[in-house]
Amino acid sequence: MRMPAGRLNRNRLRSSVFVFAALLCGSTAWHRVGAQEKAAGSGEAVKRAFVTGAEQGFVPITWDDLVNVNCAKDTWSWKDNMLWCTGKPKGVIRTQREYTNFELVCEWRHHKHGGNSGIFVWARKEIIDAMHKTGNPKLPKGIEVQVLDLGYADVYTKKFNKPADWFTSHGDVFPVGAKMKPFPPVAPNGTRSFPSKNLTLGLDQWNHYYVRAINGEVRLWVNGEEVSGGTNCHPRSGFLCFESEGAPIEFRKIRIRELP
Repeated sequence: MRMPAGRLNRNRLRSSVFVFAALLCGSTAWHRVGAQEKAAGSGEAVKRAFVTGAEQGFVPITWDDLVNVNCAKDTWSWKDNMLWCTGKPKGVIRTQREYTNFELVCEWRHHKHGGNSGIFVWARKEIIDAMHKTGNPKLPKGIEVQVLDLGYADVYTKKFNKPADWFTSHGDVFPVGAKMKPFPPVAPNGTRSFPSKNLTLGLDQWNHYYVRAINGEVRLWVNGEEVSGGTNCHPRSGFLCFESEGAPIEFRKIRIRELP
């Protein structure tokens, strides 16, 4: 049903005012926590985010909001209010629609030592369409928020006999076929934003991600603390994708709030 234009504009205005107020309150909360920790002698202020997705304006992402791009029919499934992935073959599932400015909240856990997955932000439509058409086991182009099990470095070192110094398992953010200026600390190759803290929990334990993507800037909070991100991202609009890459993983409590 089409809403009258006047009413629609008023609703949009109220929504924009709320989101601005929510961001302002959130900023105040982070500042207050940081000030308290600094006063307690813990050193530099910590940016914490107590965003659960239950706040006003957030809506759930469910099975009906997702589209298989280039995985098998049974790669992804929805049960017990969770998104399940077998990890095979490599590929992604995407949102029904594209997003520009938004906040994303979700929880994830790996079930295999050295499991690999990720969340793609602003995945390019033309690449997604080509992947869907060919069905080849590829990943999209956009900004990836890494989702790795703590054992991945051990698996990588044994498999390739190389040092695992170009990635971490604690929330790297980096461009894939895209552009981004990473926040420090930066990986040796200069493209990845390494996390400022190691906060990821291990196998079979739930981890909480809060991603804020706005005006070409992506920031990641892992289990309540901001750790990584980047700015000057291109593209800065596109699909949100969840990655299948060799290991079973679950996502739950996936919620999103669009920003002006």
